[in-house]
Amino acid sequence: MQFSDFGIDRKLLETVDHLGFKSPTDIQQQAIPAAMAGNDLIASSRTGSGKTLAFVLPAMQRVIKQRALSKKDPRVLILAPTRELAKQVFSQLRLFTANTSYKAVLILGGENFNDQVKVLEKHPHFLVATPGRLADHLDQGHFYLEGLELLILDEADRMLDLGFAEQLDKVNKSANHRKRQTLMFSATLDHAQVNEFAMDMLKSPKRISINQGHDEHKDITKRFYLADNLDHKEALLSHVLTHEKFTQVIIFTATRSDTERLASYLSAQDIPAVGLSGELNQGQRNQIMEQFSRGQSKVLVTTDLASRGLDLVNVSHVINFDMPKHTEEFVHRIGRTGRAGSKGDAISFVGPKDWLSFKNVEGFLQSQFSFDVINELPAKFKGLKPKKDKKPKQAAKQEENTAPAQKQAMGAKVKKKVRFVEDAGDLPVLKRKTGLQDNDNEE
Repeated sequence: MQFSDFGIDRKLLETVDHLGFKSPTDIQQQAIPAAMAGNDLIASSRTGSGKTLAFVLPAMQRVIKQRALSKKDPRVLILAPTRELAKQVFSQLRLFTANTSYKAVLILGGENFNDQVKVLEKHPHFLVATPGRLADHLDQGHFYLEGLELLILDEADRMLDLGFAEQLDKVNKSANHRKRQTLMFSATLDHAQVNEFAMDMLKSPKRISINQGHDEHKDITKRFYLADNLDHKEALLSHVLTHEKFTQVIIFTATRSDTERLASYLSAQDIPAVGLSGELNQGQRNQIMEQFSRGQSKVLVTTDLASRGLDLVNVSHVINFDMPKHTEEFVHRIGRTGRAGSKGDAISFVGPKDWLSFKNVEGFLQSQFSFDVINELPAKFKGLKPKKDKKPKQAAKQEENTAPAQKQAMGAKVKKKVRFVEDAGDLPVLKRKTGLQDNDNEE
């Protein structure tokens, strides 16, 4: 199948060809014609599958070919969970609105509110936004959505996980008319809250599922190393970065504070690195991502803030310094490499506090992984044994009922032994704690 088979506008085809897109990906083959036919859509595909183009092309086609419902209200609203993802979607949209009369604007938290008011007063055709700041402008009447034709939710599961349910509901009610079309994209269709929202927001949606989270990404080689503690992880990281060839690396940590600490640690080892976290203001985040996307920085240390949507084609390695708390985030993290047909390496360090997360990843991916070893840095930690199942209550009760009869039938010497065991059983048993991360503070 070719893009020309979709029947899209000639100018759009010229832009597609100019950008070097040869043939549509699986998600594009299914989502584009379904959306162009006017269907509501709930779709899932793995990261790096070309999802953004799967909704940008139908959005452009609709605006070009159909008459607007309103002269003032935005015609298309695209919502994304993070500023970085919203910026990337906006960049791709701008490639198609360039040299046309259609205006697209980007509305993000952390940027000047009054400047955004002035931009909204110019009645743009496309709005790309994060939910929180958009809802603020909606509350203050700086724009309206009665004439909205197409609502697109990118990474809907992530928006709900981040607590934007109220804002999404507000958008839905503000543009609640029968002519609105809604496209919902999610990392998984097994997310209960996503399905609940889909029932409220979508009308008889077409469901598309391409490469679910547990499917193997054939272009990514996964390696796992056991680690004894934080110092051991840092030694493993230094060894990997000094002994392996890479173009760019993204290192994922558990907490915001770890990003700066680890970036400083690497810089002290003569491995230049930059740290990206939600604590930075928008200008600082933009500068860091700009440096990294242009190749000025080779190593980026971040939290799950950068695990979704960012299309960074030169990332050859992803390193999980800490395993993710949420299992599906493992797939999104390693999906930052191996993009657009390139090969990638995903390396994960597994310490005692990562063990449960590691086992959850194995279950999610329906795989069993072996551990590689760096000869100079072997680990004493060999994994945690699963806890023994407790006896069923019924069996325990039956045992308790039979104990007196057994005691009566046995001699005094045996009685003494039984009493000793019962007394010992009353002593507190110290169980080893198994947390999920080296630091349990969440991003």
